[in-house]
Amino acid sequence: MYFSWSWLFWPWFVAVALAIYGLYCLSKHLQGKASIFEQLAVVTSAFTWLTLVPPAHFNGYLQGWPFVFFFIYHYFFFFNVSVRRRLYGDYYARPHDPKWDIDPPKWQRLLFCVGVMLGHWLAAFEGPELHLIPGGWTNVGVWILILSSLLMQYISTLYLAKYSEKVVVPTEVVQFGPYRWVRHPIYASTVLLFATYCTALQAPLSLLFVTAVCLLYYDQKVKLEEAVMIDTFGERYLEYASKVKYKFIPLVY
Repeated sequence: MYFSWSWLFWPWFVAVALAIYGLYCLSKHLQGKASIFEQLAVVTSAFTWLTLVPPAHFNGYLQGWPFVFFFIYHYFFFFNVSVRRRLYGDYYARPHDPKWDIDPPKWQRLLFCVGVMLGHWLAAFEGPELHLIPGGWTNVGVWILILSSLLMQYISTLYLAKYSEKVVVPTEVVQFGPYRWVRHPIYASTVLLFATYCTALQAPLSLLFVTAVCLLYYDQKVKLEEAVMIDTFGERYLEYASKVKYKFIPLVY
């Protein structure tokens, strides 16, 4: 294993400092006082500890896929912000009916975050050393999965925004694009992205773990969301749910 005093002292210092600053910015965000830069610091800190720190810790160095996914995660999770920019000309969320702020209890959200983080650390531990992961054409499948998750997220968010007020409040039951195959393609694309990270690092057990964590959490979340959708749209949503039977994975679940 490669060892470097610069890695021991400098990058760990940077990673820990970024984590502390990210937690500080998160506290401001929860109070509604965080600037755009501070919101970006929160996600950058989280993605650093998801994609860069685990493989760096277990390998002693970084190369290849961790860097790729660090940037892909940023691009992926900022799609909804880009949609706001496209619709309103800025990045700020609009006031809306709070009944659409649907989330499971805090303890479930916390367990989900811990589970996703643990899944990424397990992938870095389970997979081979980074320099042993082949490059070139052998990674075509991984790139196809990455592009699939990005396209699914973008198209699903765009269709949802077209039939919503303020990108949050739906005005119609969306049945176009990816919504023809699964009822919750945005969550499905997130599961696919995390699974692709584990696939890239050649960590099959971690892939199963992080997929299970996501499906258990999102299953609880969509139960709450679909109850509100039925309450709002009635028979229209029930008819859609009977037609599109799968929540996340076509022909599976």
